[in-house]
Amino acid sequence: MREDIIKKSADLFLSLGFKNITMDDIASAMGISKKTIYTHFSNKTELIETVTFSVLDYFHENIEKINQKAVNPIEELYDIKMFVMHYLRKERGSAQFQLKKYYPKIFEQLELKKFEKMHSSVEKSLIKGIKLNLFRSNIDVGFISRVYLTGMSGIRDTNVFPENKFNKSYLMESYLEYHLRAIATEKGLKVLNKYTHNKKS
Repeated sequence: MREDIIKKSADLFLSLGFKNITMDDIASAMGISKKTIYTHFSNKTELIETVTFSVLDYFHENIEKINQKAVNPIEELYDIKMFVMHYLRKERGSAQFQLKKYYPKIFEQLELKKFEKMHSSVEKSLIKGIKLNLFRSNIDVGFISRVYLTGMSGIRDTNVFPENKFNKSYLMESYLEYHLRAIATEKGLKVLNKYTHNKKS
């Protein structure tokens, strides 16, 4: 039951916002009593904290699987993008905004944990790209990995990228291509151009 509550809560929080959804809403959506939820979580804040870190773990586990199967780091990033877009297709930008505004401690902890989990993965991908001569050998891996992760968080900021002007798919596609063209070798650009052409055709 606990895992079912986490899953349903994640769906509701991402689609309607952390502030907008109440414990009553979750109970009603699941067809259970609010008391049942409180047997697993003492309050809404505890539930939100559990849900956000559960989603992060889910993302990290699946991204690791993609990393292991990918032919090269360029295709790897596009496969990760497709996975993220599929999962977040129902997410409203207000969800992240509400988490940051109304639950700042959880938001800060989440961002820190996200960086810890993803930084190593991004660095490995960059190093792999350099070894395959897809990325320039003189790039600063530590710097680029941090810039990439900062940008991925930044494009989800609806204050900077309003939802009525930029859709998620466009932002992720554009940022990913921007990132790769900045670090790719001539060989890397050929792979990138071929891959983006295949995706668009």
